[in-house]
Amino acid sequence: MTITQLEYIVAVDTYKSFVLAAEKCFVTQPTLSMQVQKLEDILGVKIFDRTRQPIAPTEVGTEIIAQARLMLAESYKIKEIISDRQKNLSGELKVGIIPTIAPYLLPRIIARFVDQHPQVKLVVWEQNTENIIQQLKLGTIDCGILSTPLHEPGLSEIPVFYENFVAYASKSSKLYKKKTITPDDIDVEELWVLDEGHCMREQVLNICQRRKSTKGFQHFEYNTGSVDTLKRMVDQNNGATILPELALDDLSDKQLDRIRYFKSPEPAREVSIVIQRNFIKRRLIEALKNEILHFIPKKLKTKKKKEVMDF
Repeated sequence: MTITQLEYIVAVDTYKSFVLAAEKCFVTQPTLSMQVQKLEDILGVKIFDRTRQPIAPTEVGTEIIAQARLMLAESYKIKEIISDRQKNLSGELKVGIIPTIAPYLLPRIIARFVDQHPQVKLVVWEQNTENIIQQLKLGTIDCGILSTPLHEPGLSEIPVFYENFVAYASKSSKLYKKKTITPDDIDVEELWVLDEGHCMREQVLNICQRRKSTKGFQHFEYNTGSVDTLKRMVDQNNGATILPELALDDLSDKQLDRIRYFKSPEPAREVSIVIQRNFIKRRLIEALKNEILHFIPKKLKTKKKKEVMDF
């Protein structure tokens, strides 16, 4: 049994295809298939059911692959020991980040991160929370930047900052006429929200303390995954929406006049770096955290006088 063989069965399980697994492992498909077959012969069991499409592990194969992931994680720590002895960080850091954080955080930290760590390749995927959690568990990414808490077994969360929510209101909204607001002031029927599947949608509805379907307007239903689109809908179609505070940096003075802050305790979301509990690349992940903290305003680094919204 070899480390390479373990890598191959994990790749097949991850990508559900011998062809794609071979491509990701930079070997030919016959080479990968032969090594998987050798491992099955050594163990005396079938790891994969090749009659199914997509390829799926057998019952015993599922247990073997789970153990293989643990063994590979431990073997990679040997490389990490060597990396820790080196002065400069190097290697590849694969990161997943949700769309309601990415556009307001990544443009501000990437240039500095690359400048500070020129030997590190930062690979980023913008995906929803569910997909990032799945990839973390499969080990196809090293960490995720997500709204937490997730309550996911097998994952650990490193809280980085606490971002306030604010209201963005048109002049026709009753929110516009107030200096500061409370959740009770929000009329959910005039509220533009993200579509199903976005954790920020659930957080916004929790602010309103109402779990019913929200259409925005009685005769029009709009589904979007973009915070910027919500802002534009208010600009052009009235109503109101809820924005994360980092989204305010690019607003004009006219748009900033539409912002209304909540009274204390302000609703907020906890943003964390999420990792597998048996994670590797500690120094790289710590470097990413430090770059985020370098950019984040001081008031977002504490949850004092804030109410963290669950979802």
